[in-house]
Amino acid sequence: MSIRNRKVDTVQVDNTQPCVMVIFGGTGDLTHTKLMPALYRLKMDALLPKMFHVIAVGRRDLTNDDYVQGIYNSVQESNELPIDEVTWSEFSKCIYYHRQTFDDDSGYAVLKEKLAALSSDCNVLYYLAVSPEYFETIVGKLGAHDMARKKGAWRRVVIEKPFGRNLKTAQYLNKRICDAFDEESVYRVDHYLGKSMLQNLLVIRFANIAFEAVWNKESIDHVQISACETVGVGTRGGYYERFGALRDMVQNHLVQMLMLIAVEPPKSFDEKHIRERKLAVLKHLIADNKKAKSVRGQYGEGENDGQLMKAYRSESLVAEDSDTETFAAMKLFINNERWRGVPFYLRTGKRMPAKTTQVMIEFKKQAEIMPSSQFGDCGPNRLIIKIHPEEGVAFEFNAKKPGTNDDIVPVQMNFCQHCHFGFNSPQAYERLLHDAMHGDATLFPSWDEIKSSWAFADQLSARWQNDAPDFPNYDAGTWGPQAAQELMSSDEREWWNKQ
Repeated sequence: MSIRNRKVDTVQVDNTQPCVMVIFGGTGDLTHTKLMPALYRLKMDALLPKMFHVIAVGRRDLTNDDYVQGIYNSVQESNELPIDEVTWSEFSKCIYYHRQTFDDDSGYAVLKEKLAALSSDCNVLYYLAVSPEYFETIVGKLGAHDMARKKGAWRRVVIEKPFGRNLKTAQYLNKRICDAFDEESVYRVDHYLGKSMLQNLLVIRFANIAFEAVWNKESIDHVQISACETVGVGTRGGYYERFGALRDMVQNHLVQMLMLIAVEPPKSFDEKHIRERKLAVLKHLIADNKKAKSVRGQYGEGENDGQLMKAYRSESLVAEDSDTETFAAMKLFINNERWRGVPFYLRTGKRMPAKTTQVMIEFKKQAEIMPSSQFGDCGPNRLIIKIHPEEGVAFEFNAKKPGTNDDIVPVQMNFCQHCHFGFNSPQAYERLLHDAMHGDATLFPSWDEIKSSWAFADQLSARWQNDAPDFPNYDAGTWGPQAAQELMSSDEREWWNKQ
């Protein structure tokens, strides 16, 4: 067990092959707050290849020592416990800083020489931790300098979201990437899929006959998927103006969660069959899109704990008359035999009262066997998968209240992942980096998934073009516009309003 008091995954991996990870955007926030801390923790748990190096590509004028010290500070800030100095000493010797701009041909030539000097037959993982406008430039240069393919070794590229802004731009970007890299070498990141409890979804369902037997339209009344944040857009106003809640959250994170909930049992739990089953869900979702209803919102001024929060239109780099949505809620249906008629509610928003990402599956109410005049009303059973910031599962069911009266009350069985196992679960990027280095693309959306999810999002976006909402239409610190609740019946709103 490592210094973090965390059990190491039992995945069997080959750590004997040398690997170099090249991070474009080596001085950026993602590298400092997520990627380097994740690599350090993998090193601590002996999950990096024995011969491993990381080259950080950045545009700042830094010495290697300056860069390594900055990474040390970042790892220290992100770590739950003090840095293990022995592990850090070994890890720091693997870090190299390479200064170049992303369009500099001479810089790529030098980078190619550095890779050859580290190992003539090394495997290379390129990670594009950069703004999306640089994706095409970087992969194009890697292809032009013969750095995207190598006989006898693998070359893989990891692309952060957003992967395009709509279906047309995503298709263009994918073609440019696949001009340089083979499709099986492209790993498109949705970091939600690296979250421990989201991975647990399939296990909870398929490893427990009590759930799988009732995972269908006969037993499930509706499903709610929520990803809510208390923060506003902060310094990301320019980015958010181009994407909004639909493109930033729904098209990728929420749709991926929906697919994992609704997926049919796969033939096996390998990459190919999981991806096939997920894609089938998405196609049935698109086929039933005419029944979909959606609401969008934008936050205005509000108050939380006595602190005044400014409106979205007052945020930095946001237009004064912006019609960009900071909230999106929708009622969707999946047109297949298992789910036909079951509503799936998706909700995401900025400046919500609580930060929470979770899935709630509400089962149908039991037919009246126990008279309500004697026992009171029996509420529905609910299964709640808590993804972030809490990690765990709760099951809500009916029981008799202690006492002489025959009162029925809802009670919960709770599984707290941290409490039960007594260790901190791996961060999403630990799992994703580990899998990318070992060629497991199960937790990375395929191009077909990306393409279909953009087709779905474009359909909704096209409908919104004919609707000019009166923004802002919800106060910061509230659960969004009133119209979002009107998507649901009164019974369905009960859980929504409890959050």
